[in-house]
Order: sequence, then C-alpha cells, then structure tokens
Amino acid sequence: MSATTTNAPHPDIKNRDLLAVRAWVTANDAHQYDDVHQSTVLLDLTHSNLKQRHIEIRFDKHDSLGSLRQKIHRKTGTAPHFQHLQVKSANQIMQEIPPETEDHFKLGYFGLVHHGLEVHCVDLNPHSGSAGGQYEDTSLVTKYQMSDETYNQRKGTLREWGKEQKANDPNFTMAKHAKLHREMVDAQRAHRQGLPLPKGFFLDTNGTVCRDDDVETPASSSNAADSSCCEEEDELLGEKSIAGMEVGMRCQVQPGSRRGLVSYVGPIPELGPGQWLGVTFDEPVGKTDGRLPKGDNKRYFEAMDKHGGFVRGKNVEVGDFPERDLFEDSDEDEL
Repeated sequence: MSATTTNAPHPDIKNRDLLAVRAWVTANDAHQYDDVHQSTVLLDLTHSNLKQRHIEIRFDKHDSLGSLRQKIHRKTGTAPHFQHLQVKSANQIMQEIPPETEDHFKLGYFGLVHHGLEVHCVDLNPHSGSAGGQYEDTSLVTKYQMSDETYNQRKGTLREWGKEQKANDPNFTMAKHAKLHREMVDAQRAHRQGLPLPKGFFLDTNGTVCRDDDVETPASSSNAADSSCCEEEDELLGEKSIAGMEVGMRCQVQPGSRRGLVSYVGPIPELGPGQWLGVTFDEPVGKTDGRLPKGDNKRYFEAMDKHGGFVRGKNVEVGDFPERDLFEDSDEDEL
C-alpha cells in the first residue's frame, strides 16, 4: 500500500479534523514492514471456533504448508488433517487449501508471501475440543462454591470474627464497624495530605491518628451509629439514592464521567438489595446490553452490546449531559 493511497481522503468522512487524525494514525502504514527481513512474511491466523486472533505470526517464505499446519495445530489444537485453510485478504477469500493438499508445497505456492494476509482455519473435526467455546468461554467452567456449613467450620474467617465481636459487644454490627473503619481511614488520609483532621480525631504524642473517645465511642453512641448507618444505607442504596431520577433522563456516571441515558430505575434482586439504575451509554463503555451479566441473563432494558450498565444511584448525576462530540475540546489550530 502506498503512502498516497493510505492518506487519500476517505469518501465517507466529511469532518476535516477526523480526516487529519486518520492521516496522522495511518501516516506510517506504508513503512510498517520496512524492518522485516525480506525472507520473512507476517501472517494473521484465525480459527472458526475461536475468537482469538494471532496477529503477525512470523514465517519464512520458504516454509512448507506442513510447517504452517503444525503452527496452527500448536496454537488452536486442531490437528492438520482436520484443517481446511482459507487465505484471506481484506476479509475476502483468495484461495482454499483443503486438508488433502500435500504438505511439501511452499507458502509461495498459495500466494502467502505478502504481509498482513489472513490464514483462516475451518475446523472439520466434529468432536473438536474448541467447539462450543470450550477453550475460551469461562462461564462453562464449574466454579467452586463453599456451603455455609463448611464455611462455618473454618477458622479465622470474617464470619467467625464478627461472632466474636458480637459476643463481646451486643451492640456490634458489621455496618457500624465498617462506618467507623471508613472514618478512621479518611482521617489518616487527611493527616497524610496535611489537611485538618475530621471532628472526633486527634494526633497523640507519637503523631498517630486517634479517635477522641469523648466525642464518639462505639459504646456510648451505638444507637446513633446504627441510626446513622441506616440513614447512610438509605442514601447509598435506598429510595434516596435514586430520588429525582427517571427513565429517559440524560446522565453522567462515575467513574469515568461516562454519559448516557437512564433506561431503568428500580430494584434488581439478582444484583443485590436496594435500588439500581440501568444506563444506556453513548459509547461502548458498559458491560452488558441491558441484560444481567450473570444468572438467567434477565433483560431490564434494551441497549447495544457493551453500551449498557447497572449502577448505583450514588454514582449517577442526571442533568444536561449531551452526547460528547469527539472533537469538542480540540483547537482549530492544533491537533
């Protein structure tokens, strides 16, 4: 491919900034193989049962068809006598190489002397190990699950620790402990950053952040802490977390300031307690298409693949968040 052809304006692209970016990205396409030895050819290997694509695998132009088949065998598991090969260029089949073709033919006999060509292997084995996603689909792997009875018998677990704390303090709850721990971590972070300590914390003579027991202790403020935890839980998970949010509203989701459209508001028992939001993102920055990513794949809203996500209300802000222009922050005089 020549540099002139690579940088020629694309007929479907009208935005001059986008054309400039395209020209910059493809500027060296005509020279990407300049450092490759003249006897070497770089080929892409693909497989009918696999999503994986082996990019720019090195071959010598004098290698035989048998060498190619053996390398495909090592990378995909398909034996040579089950390989029906297709030589492709720009996704167009240029030549077919059936399994009965003799191995002694050189790659050049099939035109495999140009970089970037694709050799696609069609697996003819009806009992292939790669069929049905056996090599790639992790959902087919049986996950280990421990029963409650077995977990209760283990020592040093969080559940056992919680029971011990409950025995020492009847007012102990994991929610209260998590709240107090989070407050201590925030206070320690403020100290490291040179910021004022939050109310209820001080530095001892060794410079260690401590909680002021006169301000608040677990024993003296258990009811207040429990109430605070309940209120905080409602703000994070309950109706308060989705107040003012309705289907059809534009929104921005953290982390990442991802923009999109609120497509579902309400509970999703399969994911956890409380209220959830289903968001259709403007770009493929999600993890689903509106269906649950696990379990029975129940659908809660419609979205393109990777454009949907389920998030908590605390991470969402609704308002005037229009879809971003790819070049909204670019300068006319600078790329």
